[in-house]
Amino acid sequence: MLLVGCGGKDTQPKIAKGSAVYGGELRFMSAEKVEKLFPLASEDVYEQRMNNQIFETLLKIDQNDSDVVPALAESYTVSRDAKTYTFRIRKGVFFHDDPCFSGGDGRELTADDIKFSLELACSGLPENRVGNLFLNKIKGAKAFHAATKYEVVNQSVSGINVKDKYTLEISLESPFVGFDKMLTHSNLGVFPKEAYDKYGATVAKHPVGTGPFKLGSWNNNGIVLERNPAYWRKDRFGNTLPFLDRVLLTYAKSKKVELLAFRKSKIDLILKIPANEIENTLGTLKEAQEGKTVKHKVDSKNSLSLTYIGLNNGVAPFADKNVRQAFNFAIDRAELVNTWLKGEGYPVTNGFVPALSGYPSNNVNGFSRNVVQAQQALTKAGFPNGVGFPAVEIYVNTEAGSSTYQLVKGLQSQLKAHLNIDLKIKLCTLRERSAAIKSGKAHMWISGWIADYPDPQNFLDLFYSGKNSATGKNQFHFVNSTFNNLLEAAMKEKSVSKRTDLWVKCDQMIINEAVVIPIYNDDFITMVNAKVRNFKTNSMEILDFSTIFIREPQK
Repeated sequence: MLLVGCGGKDTQPKIAKGSAVYGGELRFMSAEKVEKLFPLASEDVYEQRMNNQIFETLLKIDQNDSDVVPALAESYTVSRDAKTYTFRIRKGVFFHDDPCFSGGDGRELTADDIKFSLELACSGLPENRVGNLFLNKIKGAKAFHAATKYEVVNQSVSGINVKDKYTLEISLESPFVGFDKMLTHSNLGVFPKEAYDKYGATVAKHPVGTGPFKLGSWNNNGIVLERNPAYWRKDRFGNTLPFLDRVLLTYAKSKKVELLAFRKSKIDLILKIPANEIENTLGTLKEAQEGKTVKHKVDSKNSLSLTYIGLNNGVAPFADKNVRQAFNFAIDRAELVNTWLKGEGYPVTNGFVPALSGYPSNNVNGFSRNVVQAQQALTKAGFPNGVGFPAVEIYVNTEAGSSTYQLVKGLQSQLKAHLNIDLKIKLCTLRERSAAIKSGKAHMWISGWIADYPDPQNFLDLFYSGKNSATGKNQFHFVNSTFNNLLEAAMKEKSVSKRTDLWVKCDQMIINEAVVIPIYNDDFITMVNAKVRNFKTNSMEILDFSTIFIREPQK
């Protein structure tokens, strides 16, 4: 916890209008180390949570109702044919001060910066993790992606055009209902060309954005973000945001370490707290009666997240659909949740896409345990009663004893009982698991997906293998031309209802082909110290620290 950050002089008054207070710091912990602070290179929610404080997107999702609202764009219009989006860029927004700029002072954001950031998001560069987002959507994106496999070239994406200093126009290949939602993706944070040019391969260690916080210090112990005194946003009382002086992130070796740190008031926030741990987090009843426990608040939101077991469909034994079906039928998801997770979560009974607003997830028929069908499928694959089935390891990025570990232990028990298959658990780090999946070494792994933006495509894109797919995006190595055609048709469909029908067909196909093993959806449960005011979460687990302030509760 010995991580120190030094903020500059703050000219803001200590007391703001309304009930807010300037100053103080928010402290929290991460289970994984943050290695990259650059939107396009962000690979997991741990990095995204920090990037969201430093970088901003053209549009964003409202914390209260998940609607798309303006951010760096103050407004936008859509043409009648839904193929041209015109954005009016907000004036008076400045990048953080940084040596990449002449004189070191941050300059004003313009439409050219949006164009540069979006074009890099269309590129085929290896550090770009969202290269597939715009391939068959924005005009010219496909050609630009192909031309930038190794370096940025002296050409532009034809469909991204600057009309004037504060106006940007994006032209699509075909109508796309939901394009505005896509632009809220956290990996699309805007950054200046000067930073990219100056820092090159090390740009992920030198973040320069327009957000409420900027990088203060960064070492092996954690990260300190400092208040951006030139931030453009104000609250409803006219107070300049943010209120906090600093945000401190440190690393936890386990959830128990994190819970203990909260109990001792060393951190102010716990993310993804296990439901069964809430009552045990703050000590004994006697300690509470004696006033020795931390005053706190618990918040719970239905999360647009899914925990699943990934399967490499491209290699044996999971190249055989019968094996994949056998595993899906052998698993009792309700038992995994209720017994092994002690009720934390909701077993998946439908498709891969969770219950997004407007999406009829109940129209997708999911798997339920059927041991007879499971055994029949395994026999059809050539492994009656599991005889001759090859050794399989499941990569699990956690520690022994954690809730994720218990879930996999339950999975291991069920596969042994119902299919006579011995599953070996390989504990690893998140980075080790990612490397094993990328190399093809991992044939089976546990993972999760949280919506980057509230649209079924964000989930179904994971299985796309068509001509516009990005290398490494489809970790399941699922190749199906019918699925690809349906997905492509959905992205071009202007009618919301017809597009939704196509999503449902795609979702049902993922289940029918047993591409993956969906396990459960859960809640995003957080616990905050009572002194932390105006903390909000939403179903996509997005964190915005810009409006948080610290004020000690009355005794």
